[in-house]
Amino acid sequence: MTKTKRPQYSRILLKLSGEVLGGEGGFGISPEAVQTMAEQICEVRELGVQIVVVIGGGNIYRGLGAAERGIERATGDYMGMLATIINSLALQDALEKLGAPTRVQSAIAMSQIAEPFIRRRAVRHLEKGRVVIFGGGTGNPYFSTDTAAALRANEIGAEVVLKATKVDGIYDSDPKKNPQASRFEKITYIEALQRQLKVMDSTAFSLCMDNKMPIIVFDFFKPHNLKRVVLGEKVGTLVTS
Repeated sequence: MTKTKRPQYSRILLKLSGEVLGGEGGFGISPEAVQTMAEQICEVRELGVQIVVVIGGGNIYRGLGAAERGIERATGDYMGMLATIINSLALQDALEKLGAPTRVQSAIAMSQIAEPFIRRRAVRHLEKGRVVIFGGGTGNPYFSTDTAAALRANEIGAEVVLKATKVDGIYDSDPKKNPQASRFEKITYIEALQRQLKVMDSTAFSLCMDNKMPIIVFDFFKPHNLKRVVLGEKVGTLVTS
């Protein structure tokens, strides 16, 4: 009789970029991409793992890019926050169609479509087996959704930040430009900073480093990869102290 693997983590924060929802093109919302995400999340939820999701909005709108084209930076960032709410609702819909009870909590008040972010309420939802999606970033301009992910992970007591990407980990150089690029299985925060590896933006990365929050960067598009990470298999790159 084979022994069933037990999850390595009991509470995780999954960071999804908006581009991941856009599918191959990275723009708009791809129903197929959202469905794939929801299936992977449900697969992990069925193991009894508590899941929090933070989603970016880059597939719809990028505040920083808009600022470069003349829109006032704070205004552009608020527009980007609204894009993350659209993505959160799309993922909520896909999850609930698969039978996973879900709550969207927003850092910006919009009571008709999402709860306000209240830490204790979010934790209670997790304890009841609901997937909690945090939209609206931190609710402040000049902060990315990476920073929102690092902040919320620490606030709700997650054990790890899982950064879902289209590449299978962190490399010493861009693997698309350099076929000789080598992937790290494990790297320290300090080494990642010294090598200037773009794991997360500097504010988010500092928050994780200061609070010893491990980060795993992995390829979300490989089937069952999220489950493999949660079960403790060597997938992607682990950033730790």
